[in-house]
Amino acid sequence: MNLILGTIIVFACVLGGYAMEDGHILALYQPAELIIIGGAGLGALVIANSGRTLKKCLHGVQALFKDPKYEQSLYLELMGLMYTLLVKIRKEGLMSLEADVDDPQQSAIFRKFPRMLADARAMEFICDYFRLMVSGIVNTFEIENLIDVDLETAAHVAKKPSEAMLFVSESLPAFGIVAAVMGVVVTMGAIGGPLAELGHKVAAALVGTFLGILLSYGVLGPAARMLQNIAEEEEQFFQCIKSCIIAHLNGYPAKVVIEFARVSIAPDIRPTALEVEALLRQIKG
Repeated sequence: MNLILGTIIVFACVLGGYAMEDGHILALYQPAELIIIGGAGLGALVIANSGRTLKKCLHGVQALFKDPKYEQSLYLELMGLMYTLLVKIRKEGLMSLEADVDDPQQSAIFRKFPRMLADARAMEFICDYFRLMVSGIVNTFEIENLIDVDLETAAHVAKKPSEAMLFVSESLPAFGIVAAVMGVVVTMGAIGGPLAELGHKVAAALVGTFLGILLSYGVLGPAARMLQNIAEEEEQFFQCIKSCIIAHLNGYPAKVVIEFARVSIAPDIRPTALEVEALLRQIKG
């Protein structure tokens, strides 16, 4: 929603200021300039990126129009899930989780936390590392190194949509100049004609530069930054999961493990200790 609101503010202020200077809004409507700039930007995006990255860009654009995913409520559900898993390990042993992590969709534990269960990557991440522990790999140093490699690789991939959009954003002012130059060429061919027609063609050429700069710094650039923020929030979420796993491997009790996870959450969405304590009491029933 921020993308829509921000774009409205940008265009309202720019066009409102233009109208206050007695500018004619319809003079800015130049479909040919939009086709040149937009088409060139799209072509550059296709040339510069693989099919997988283009698919991720499409999913990234969809994420721009959704509410933030990694909010306090999801972190609380994560901590509830991890606490439940750790309590089961304490009571029944590590091997008791084998069926749960092999098929989380059928697990009674995971089904208590539907938002976590719906996150395929989070489920894969949690189940993979608990499965390693079930199989006998409980060396903290080895698992921490493996998680770090996993997170670093995932972060690199997650940043590709924002980097691709930023590349297009940085190219739009240049494509705006291309559109303006082509407009000047058309204008030069019309010299000798009516002055009104000549003025219209000059205005159309200038609109190309205007649109390239406005779309770059007013829309695509901020959208690329927003995609980067989404990727960073996802990385932070998985760092929280890592905190739980490593604290458990270091031998801390379940409640202390959850406190490790809580303090790894960004302060602006971090639940208080009392809120977490109430959650754990509710889970214990």
